[in-house]
Amino acid sequence: MKIKVGVIFGGKSVEHEVSIISGIQAINNMDTEKYDIVPIYLSKENKMYVGPMVSEVKNYKDMNHLITSSQRVVMVNNNDKVDLIKYPMKKIGNNLFDSLDVVFPIVHGTNVEDGSLQGYLKVLDIPFVGCNVIASSVGMDKYIMKTVLKDNDIPVLDCLRINDFEYIDDNDLVVDKILEELELPVIVKPINLGSSVGIKVARNKEELIECIEYAFNFSKQILVERAITNLKEINCSVLGNIKDCQASECEEPISTGEILSYEDKYTSNQGKNKGSKGMSSLDRKLPADIDQGTKDTIQKYAIDTFKALNCNGVVRIDFMIDLDTNDIYVNEINTIPGSLSFYLWEATGMKYKEMLSKLIDLSLMRQREENNLSFSYDTNILEGFSGGSKGTKI
Repeated sequence: MKIKVGVIFGGKSVEHEVSIISGIQAINNMDTEKYDIVPIYLSKENKMYVGPMVSEVKNYKDMNHLITSSQRVVMVNNNDKVDLIKYPMKKIGNNLFDSLDVVFPIVHGTNVEDGSLQGYLKVLDIPFVGCNVIASSVGMDKYIMKTVLKDNDIPVLDCLRINDFEYIDDNDLVVDKILEELELPVIVKPINLGSSVGIKVARNKEELIECIEYAFNFSKQILVERAITNLKEINCSVLGNIKDCQASECEEPISTGEILSYEDKYTSNQGKNKGSKGMSSLDRKLPADIDQGTKDTIQKYAIDTFKALNCNGVVRIDFMIDLDTNDIYVNEINTIPGSLSFYLWEATGMKYKEMLSKLIDLSLMRQREENNLSFSYDTNILEGFSGGSKGTKI
């Protein structure tokens, strides 16, 4: 019997459209001899829709028609499966749309990739592909990620975290602190977004103020760090779990400006590719133009980062090389990378279909291991509980 896999994409995120591309791209490459695939579109209101319309990218040009032509569902735990129940429920007739054995979230950004969706799936007690709740949350928060990596002797750039209320209370104090502690130019970015959304470079005080106020449009917390002026960017993927993982080939993305932009990643090659293919359409050098020693160091840091954050599945870790000093820094981790970074694994000889199957196997393995853990304690403290508004002092 085939394994029933629900692939979720979309969600309440500025990376909503990128997720649709990544999700449908993966669906079209899954092994249909092993899996029955149920595409699940998560709207910008975080409502789930299923049906024939949701698995075709072209149908998303008219979002209203897609939604009205599709069936909304909710997930309900049903022993070792999760049922997709039609919503609103009908009083007469069958309300079961389908039942899932495993969920494959292919979502990007805040509200979905950051542990929110993973926590929901964890409560439903269904196996899901990718990082767990904590790894997803830490990976999304760039400041917390940096502190964990620094504690594990993995090099990251020093930074400042700024809250919106601090800037509102005294913007001059915040700006002066940045100028005092960090050398210009600096990069200002939202603390919990990906796909280069909300990121700008500031070379002077006026640009710094502009960048700060721009970044606060996307997040209540922002990160400010030194900008490397003579920069080479390198990306490397890691696949597996903390007991057994491997690093991919390295790539060097090609940017059109000082930083790799959203347009570089997703729209610059639409003409030649007849529609965006997600991160797979990015201009890149693959393999990267680096020597073997640098490659070995980056792959080691990639695996160290994967393990330090307790990751699972496939991630992409973005590095920066300061060409003036040859220092290497971890920039950020993508716990659900665009296009799931399949092109980095194809460069090692692993086909996308094989990689997707490995990811599903990893999720089922983790679920089996967690099922062997105890989540109850052999006592019942309620036996002696006599009630009362103050409860029982322990």
